[in-house]
Amino acid sequence: MSTTTTMAPDDGYDRRRELQAFDDSKAGVKGLLDAGITAIPAIFHHHAPPEQQQQQQQARIPVIDLAAPEREQVVAQVKAAAETVGFFQVVNHGVPGELLAEMLASIRRFNEEPPEAKRPYYTRDLPRKVKFNSNFDLFESPAANWRDTLFCEAAPEPPRPEELPAAVRHVMLEYGGAMRAVAALVLGLLSEALGLGRHHLGEMGCAEGLSVVSHYYPPCPEPHLTMGCSAHSDPSFLTVLLRDAMPGLQVLLRDDEGAAAGRWLEVPADVPGALLINIGDLLELVSNGRLKSVEHRVVANQSKDRARVSVACFCNADILRSTRVYGPIPELTSEDGEPPLYRGVTVPEFLAHYDKKGLDGRPTLHDFLLDHQPPHY
Repeated sequence: MSTTTTMAPDDGYDRRRELQAFDDSKAGVKGLLDAGITAIPAIFHHHAPPEQQQQQQQARIPVIDLAAPEREQVVAQVKAAAETVGFFQVVNHGVPGELLAEMLASIRRFNEEPPEAKRPYYTRDLPRKVKFNSNFDLFESPAANWRDTLFCEAAPEPPRPEELPAAVRHVMLEYGGAMRAVAALVLGLLSEALGLGRHHLGEMGCAEGLSVVSHYYPPCPEPHLTMGCSAHSDPSFLTVLLRDAMPGLQVLLRDDEGAAAGRWLEVPADVPGALLINIGDLLELVSNGRLKSVEHRVVANQSKDRARVSVACFCNADILRSTRVYGPIPELTSEDGEPPLYRGVTVPEFLAHYDKKGLDGRPTLHDFLLDHQPPHY
């Protein structure tokens, strides 16, 4: 379901030139806001459905206590959530509230520093372990999104502390380590939910790599024209998301089993200290469609004076070194039962395809289906 069709430009409009000028400023969306704009540039214009700007009904996202004494019950709760909505919140995950709060605060501090402090980190150089920019797919997507992002490849080989901006240097790597521990717990539960051994997904390398992707969504003067983040699913095995209390994240849920279309529902942020987990594309692929990687998006920030902040940790294989071909797990397929839905793919190949495609509203997984038809859920 696409929400990223661009609005028709005027004759003579040079979109590529405007994109390049924006990128060359190295100031991001926050720089436009600081310059006092009252109308957003055309490169950010989306054609969005009218209901996007109406009051959104909230989705029912399960809250799962990772410290509950009955593990079988926790596994059952994780299984039910992962096979339907694809999202669930976890509490009692072992990460101190102070660390969560400081991570969010440090990202806010970095983005609200003067442009000259952020400019040295602004790059599209993929090998860099730490990079700051606006829209990773700026030159590929149909329309740019109203957000800036700080990327950090935190595992398996983290950057040197001096490579990190001073505003986040004291917390970024500690936070990344804590999120890998949470991911290991959740992958163990998901392994059991699939009827596999507890360590199966972990031993497949599903969390060897960790990318900490921190988004800053400034107030938008024309939120009805753009998006904070276009509709997409995540190119990871698992995503662990930390966010502030501001609304904006929406998930696409089907009304009933087999429904072709769905509704965009607000993901509530009303459980203090909770982390939001969602299934990534690669976990849907290796589970042969049993676990659901669900589309989600972020609407543009309608606040007049406060930015929205979130930190997504994408759990993946070792992106630089992994040559493993990931396909449906053999134990989850059978010749007379469930045939493989997807072809095998390496993680670097999958990510390269995702980056080239950009956030264009088309599910990436559909390009890896063996019969080129979307699975029927």
